[in-house]
Amino acid sequence: MIVRQRTNWLKMLFIWRGSVLKKIVVQLGVILIFSLLIYFFKGKIFDYKVHLNPTIFTLIGLALAIFMGFCNSASYDRFWEGRKLWGLLVIETRSFTRQILSMVNDPSPGAREEKEKIIKMVSAFCWSLNDQLREKSGTEHLTRLLSPEHAEQLKDKKFIPSIILGFIADWLNEQQQKGNIDTIVMTSMDHQLNQFSNISGGCERIYNTPLPFAYSVLLHRTVYLYCFWLPFGLVDSLGWMMPLIVLLISYTFIALDAIIQEIGEPFGEEENDLALNSMCRTIEYSIFEQAGMPQGELKKPDSYFID
Repeated sequence: MIVRQRTNWLKMLFIWRGSVLKKIVVQLGVILIFSLLIYFFKGKIFDYKVHLNPTIFTLIGLALAIFMGFCNSASYDRFWEGRKLWGLLVIETRSFTRQILSMVNDPSPGAREEKEKIIKMVSAFCWSLNDQLREKSGTEHLTRLLSPEHAEQLKDKKFIPSIILGFIADWLNEQQQKGNIDTIVMTSMDHQLNQFSNISGGCERIYNTPLPFAYSVLLHRTVYLYCFWLPFGLVDSLGWMMPLIVLLISYTFIALDAIIQEIGEPFGEEENDLALNSMCRTIEYSIFEQAGMPQGELKKPDSYFID
């Protein structure tokens, strides 16, 4: 995800990074050349004058704008739901860490190391969920945060976050059997694990259920057909200004179509997707800080930040 500081209106007109313009510049170039050809030939195709009333494009454009608004809302709902799930994960990991540190009364000499191991597992859960949503192996973070025995058990596994939650649950059960956790605290901490599982399942639901393909096809076809037919309807009324007006209208519709496709898959690694790496680093930094464990540098966005 790209994060930029708000700048003045003039610079906003020429910002490239974070804009979808670089994705659609070829399409806009083709439409501009096509519009120039239509202007040059006065709207004729093989000596046949194509008569299209501009009113038709007003009606079609209105319907297209309403449909695009619906698709944009659906895509942004997916994006925002993903952000809320990861925001909830930040809260739950801090709460769970606090419970481990203050409510697990283990008097043994190695209790501190055991708690730190579980806190590292919490961070590993977040990184593994990130990697699962982005279809990465994630071995770097697993080997860094987990013991060799646990890392070995995760080899060739597909749903690693769930297995890590199982490791944490086994530890909690062991602590309860030792008498270090009472039933009420165990119920509370089990609820926290259920929250982790719900967050993971919610993210998987978004990842595995994209917007209906029929919507994407219909929107994509209609936008491009509209943009390529538009020059015929405006060439007589606008004259030499027609290619520029068509380019502006095409940019609006095609860019919005590209944005809908991009934010509809919020867990990717494009510039406008969620900054999962940054959120994982924030979670790890904050829970390690709670436990007094060494933590890495917490990166903050400056002028722009891509994650």
